[in-house]
Amino acid sequence: MFAGRKKKIETPDTSVVVVAAGSASRMGGMDKQLVLLGGAPVLIHTLQRIGSCPSVREIIVVTREQSIPVLHQMVADFGLQKIRTIVTGGQTRQQSVRNGFREISAQSQFVAIHDGARPLVRPEDVEACIAAARESGAATLGVQVKDTIKQVDESGKIVSTPDRSVLYAAQTPQVFSVASYGIAAEKADIADRDFTDDCQLMEYAGMPVRMVKGSYDNIKITTPEDLAIAEGLLAYQCGWEDERDDAADWARI
Repeated sequence: MFAGRKKKIETPDTSVVVVAAGSASRMGGMDKQLVLLGGAPVLIHTLQRIGSCPSVREIIVVTREQSIPVLHQMVADFGLQKIRTIVTGGQTRQQSVRNGFREISAQSQFVAIHDGARPLVRPEDVEACIAAARESGAATLGVQVKDTIKQVDESGKIVSTPDRSVLYAAQTPQVFSVASYGIAAEKADIADRDFTDDCQLMEYAGMPVRMVKGSYDNIKITTPEDLAIAEGLLAYQCGWEDERDDAADWARI
């Protein structure tokens, strides 16, 4: 059912569309892509982590038109090497993804779609998701839900309690073969359907998507509270990396 961690294939066959074109309505007017996290803009963390993945050949950033000059300067200042282009988003997330999808290189076999506001994604998780897509054609990161989920009706009355053992919260990246994503997007356009999740787009086209177990710290920054949580998680990740490096050093003694 789930894809596991397999030996990575260090072949840069994947283009990544980073979606950073959303409004700041739930961030109190702050642009969540540009707000500082650990001393650097949120989006920079995202692009650095995605760019460090051996399977990624290029990154296309989709953002708001007014943010493009700022992002070009940030890319130069931080020396990001894999940015192919920065383009303007659309009216919806699906339209923004399509704008980025049109820019990927002809040599790319897979497209990974990632939220710019997920700056803590682990590169090893990205590689695992791409590896699963190589096998199955479509894959997404996700984590098993921790809470008991209740389904309610319009009056607020609980009508069912789904089995949480089979419930997963979808994350990004979501990775698809370029051919299959193009077919699915065309079907959605013909039917005038617009989806907020790219896996849902594939499901609508009748294409199965494999779930890859991700990490709980791959949160999406949506509200000011999320930013505070992300600061703590970033410190946790840095501490965990330091401990792992220390353990490796001891192993070599």
